[in-house]
This record gives sequence, structure tokens and C-alpha cells, in this order.
Amino acid sequence: MRIDCKHVWGHISAYIDGEVDAALRAEIDKHLETCEICSAVLDSTRNVVVLVADGRVFELPAGFSQRLHARLERELAGPS
Repeated sequence: MRIDCKHVWGHISAYIDGEVDAALRAEIDKHLETCEICSAVLDSTRNVVVLVADGRVFELPAGFSQRLHARLERELAGPS
């Protein structure tokens, strides 16, 4: 089986958690040896997991929630 980047990205969380079977892990490992983009995605995802598990609380900038909700509404509404 030959996997591509989208396949790797779809399994990145299970890969980090050790929940992929040995054959798939071997294919992902082989892909990661030559793909800088997927290696960066893996490193970034691991960093996010570490930050989330850290448990610290960060204060959001004033008005962030309102801007986020407005942006989400625009995006969900689609093109004007």
C-alpha cells in the first residue's frame, strides 16, 4: 500500500496515540522519512497536544469572542 499526504493527515492523531496497526505505522513512517510537509504537520500536532495537556489558561484579547463569532457567521454564510 502506498499512502499520500492526505492519508497521513487523516491518521495523524491515531498515529501519535499509537492506535494505528503495525502495517499502517510502517507506511506512515516511510512517508515521513521523505515528506517534509507531513513531518512538520506531525511535529505541529504533537506541539498542540503538549500545549493542550499543559492545562494553563490564557486570557483572550478583548473582543476576541465577538470577532470569532462574526467571522464564523461570515464563513458559514458562504460567498456573498
